[in-house]
Amino acid sequence: MRKIKVRLGKRSYDIAVCSNEITRLGSVVKKLKIGTDAIVITNSTIKRLFGSKVKKSLESAGFSVNIKIVPDSETAKSETRCIELLNYLSKSDGSRKKLFIVALGGGVVGDLAGFVASIYRRGIPYIQVPTTLLAQVDSAIGGKVAIDLKVGKNLAGSFYQPRLVFSDTGLLRTLGKKDLASGMAEVIKYGIIKSPPLFKFLEKNYKKVLRGDKRSLQYIVGVASAIKANIVAKDEYDGKNVRVILNLGHTIGHAIEAAAQYKKSYSHGQAVALGMIAASRISMQLGLLDKSAYSRIKKLIKNAGLPSVIKGLDTGNIFSAQEHDKKFIHGKNRFVLPVKIGKVVVKEGIPRSLIKDSIASLL
Repeated sequence: MRKIKVRLGKRSYDIAVCSNEITRLGSVVKKLKIGTDAIVITNSTIKRLFGSKVKKSLESAGFSVNIKIVPDSETAKSETRCIELLNYLSKSDGSRKKLFIVALGGGVVGDLAGFVASIYRRGIPYIQVPTTLLAQVDSAIGGKVAIDLKVGKNLAGSFYQPRLVFSDTGLLRTLGKKDLASGMAEVIKYGIIKSPPLFKFLEKNYKKVLRGDKRSLQYIVGVASAIKANIVAKDEYDGKNVRVILNLGHTIGHAIEAAAQYKKSYSHGQAVALGMIAASRISMQLGLLDKSAYSRIKKLIKNAGLPSVIKGLDTGNIFSAQEHDKKFIHGKNRFVLPVKIGKVVVKEGIPRSLIKDSIASLL
């Protein structure tokens, strides 16, 4: 088990990267001394696959365990589900209980469970047990938790750090190629923003990753987790213009998800992949990124089984959703743009014509 420290003073925690070690979860959590009563938030699919193992591990360590099921889609991150969970917690609470939350699932479950943990009783402990590649390398780390509002994604949110991220790559064995590809989008992002070696590894080994190769998954989860841990440690609250680089591809990516009404036609990873192509095109048109680097980015995205074109969506709706993005600063849009493999810059006030062109180019 490899432990990567997210160094945030009193809020520091470990990212435990391992393979087929889920039976050790209870003993690891017990050492944290965060409570006595675990509320496991998950969906029906994940419960069927891993619920009994997680419950048994926690109970063997002396915790009482209750499992709460939420929908298996982005719709779980709604105001309605949030209030339902808060009421469930209040009914499960008591003077002799010390609740903590276990987010068992992908990014949707992690975001929802973390947000609920952040606001119930002004904050109770929670841990992340991510079950998708995307969650293990990105969404489970860093404490950004949120729910969606009707006008856009993640508009109601908090910065609230977990007490542990338990990334068991053995849990990824049930994922199909589409889900692994979705996670690959975020791994590609880390290569573009910080790590040419990681990007080259993906160019050579994307087939192994999509086959679920154990060593390849261990490597990319470890590298990506370490990169994000380092960035979060420098800019926990996204106020120093450091953490913002993690939003590469997300400005237009979130707009694509919103235009698709958060349906499964475009997963988060697929939308981010399209967003990275659009951002790379904007950067190339601004003279910041050379054509060969743009081609490498687009080729890797396609090789990883991710889309490079948009189908079935209205570009006007995508552009409109983009203008509601929470990354606008003082009325100006803000984009993360690659300038080479391993380096990005943040630019504000990108001309609307360039944004529209980048979206249109994806058709």
